[in-house]
Order: sequence, then C-alpha cells, then structure tokens
Amino acid sequence: MSAAAKSETGQNAAAKGEAGQLLQKASWLNSDDIRPYVFVRPENKIENPGTRHKLNWFTKDPIYKNPLDLKELPFAEAIYQIEWKSFGAQDLAIPRWVFYDCAAMPGFIAGFAARTKSLPKKILEVLNYSESEEWCPLSLFIIIPTMHKGEWVAYDLCSVNSLMPKEEQFYGLGFLSKAFALWYANVNQCSGMTQWGSPSLKLHSHYGHLEMIGAYAPLHTHAKTMTYRCDVNTDCWEKFFNREDDMAFLEKYAKTGYTVEPNNIESMLQMQNKIQNNEGPFYLSAGEIAACGLRDPLSIYQPKQER
Repeated sequence: MSAAAKSETGQNAAAKGEAGQLLQKASWLNSDDIRPYVFVRPENKIENPGTRHKLNWFTKDPIYKNPLDLKELPFAEAIYQIEWKSFGAQDLAIPRWVFYDCAAMPGFIAGFAARTKSLPKKILEVLNYSESEEWCPLSLFIIIPTMHKGEWVAYDLCSVNSLMPKEEQFYGLGFLSKAFALWYANVNQCSGMTQWGSPSLKLHSHYGHLEMIGAYAPLHTHAKTMTYRCDVNTDCWEKFFNREDDMAFLEKYAKTGYTVEPNNIESMLQMQNKIQNNEGPFYLSAGEIAACGLRDPLSIYQPKQER
C-alpha cells in the first residue's frame, strides 16, 4: 500500500472513530425514529448537498418540507412554537411575518424531526402538536445567504431541549442541528450574532475559528451583541464534544492582551473602535470560551504574523 493510500486509510479510520464516539453520546442520531429535515422552498433547494465538507456524521436522507405548501402548516407551526417558546422570554422571538419574509422565503431552515408516535406526550402538548402528523420537529437552524458570495448568516438556532428537563434532553441536539445545516448546505463561511455572556457563545465558537467583526451593536435590540464570522471547518466540531484543545488555533493565533468583559460596555466599545480602525482581525478562542464562566473576561487573539 502506498504512503498516500495508508494516509487516507488512517484518516478514514479516524473519522469513523470520531463518529463512533459521537454516537455513544448522541445515540438518538442512530434512531430509526429521528431524521434530519430541510424546510425550504423548491427554488432554494441545495444543489449537491453535503459535498463541500468531508464528514460521516449524517447518513440519513432528510425529510423535505415546503414552506409554501399548506399541507405543511402543522409542521411549520411546531417549528415556530419551538422558536417562540425558546426566545420569547428574552425578547428575541421572531414575529411570524419575519419568520416567513426573512427566513422561509430567502433562507434555508433545517434541523431534526422525530416520528410523532415515538415522542413523549408532554412534548406534543408543549408544541400543541397533533399525534396524527407523522413527523414532529425537534430543532431548527436558519441560515440566509448574503450578497458576499459564499457567506451565510446564522439567523436562529433552538431546540426542544430548552423546553425539557435535562435528563430528557437529546444530547447535542442544538450543536448537531447547526452542524447538519452547514454540512448539507455546503456553507463555506458563516457569520452571525450572539450576546456577550450568552451560553450560546460556547456553541457557536466551535464551527470554525471565530473572527470578531463587531464587539458592540446598538442597532440590535440588545446592544451587548458580538458579531462574528468563521470559515466553516469540520475539524473543530468534534472538540465541542471531547473538549480537546484546538492546537491549530493555538499555533496560528496569540493573545493580544485585550479582553472583553460581558458586563462592561466600555470594554466592548474599546474593541469595537479597534475593529473600526482596521487594527484586526481579532479572534476568540473556543477552548477558552468553553472553560470560562459566562461572565468572565474573554481574551482577544490575533494572527501571530500580524503581531
């Protein structure tokens, strides 16, 4: 066997090992009663899905739902219920017209769904969902293409886990919902917004090295919002589950000595001004975010050759 063939064999074995470790924790992925779904109008269907990123986590064909088909209204209503009940108390829920105008029409919505008959009655009650429907959504992730070729905006991510006690949750459902959508839609670059001090930052920082392109957003309902982008890199994804250090990040980036404090607007403004003065690019470390408390200061990193 040639060296190249041995290398490829080793990589394939490593990939299978990673998928095996993931399935041990997220065993629901292997259930015949759970499948991914895509909720997108026909004109926006993804060409050659799942071909950009090498990954063997998602082996089942997704369920397709058309948001313009009235027969899919119960499924769409359940998606909306998950979103509303996840974010309504935080003043971040999407109004119905925004869900339609800014998500279903221009964007791509994906997640996981379960056979309705397999779900506990309390989930159906929370979602006001009929047992007569074959599939019930469990999560949603919305991404919208931008005018910057290859870049998509992560618009919304939530799941029924936020509505259930911890012992009844689907392990990694939120992370895997976004992972599936990025993989399936062949997303090259993903940008998004999250609030400083939010637990969601621990999740969003693991899809690729996180560049901070905005540290303060007074145009947003919540001004303490960080705007980010990353080149999607599946090598980072397993680290969300195994908590291993991202050695590639540590080799490429170094601490600048700057920090952002989740409760300190002045620190956000200082970093925002540095970004606007083109002193960046600036990055956040997923490993540090995972290890820190939600209110702890976060170190700002920069590529080593630019320091």
